[in-house]
Amino acid sequence: MKAKKQQTRASHQECHHKWQARIQAVEDTIQEHHLIIEALVEEKASLLQTIQGLQEEKGAPAPFDDQWEEESEEDPEEEGLEDIPIGEGEIVDE
Repeated sequence: MKAKKQQTRASHQECHHKWQARIQAVEDTIQEHHLIIEALVEEKASLLQTIQGLQEEKGAPAPFDDQWEEESEEDPEEEGLEDIPIGEGEIVDE
């Protein structure tokens, strides 16, 4: 029985080490992707500056702005909908 427990423990430790290695590999990949994304963002900013410079040299308006304005979500109650008191606006059969 003791030998079986030792074998099970060794098997679990081996499995744990394999998972740790996989986790580390994924973390490394994520870090690499993060660095690539940062480099691409910097390249994009540089290209946008170049485009703006060329546009200004030619006197043309800037083709686009890198900063987006987000529309605020309006509350439906603020869209001019009025609360109609109960009893008003009802059709009355005469």
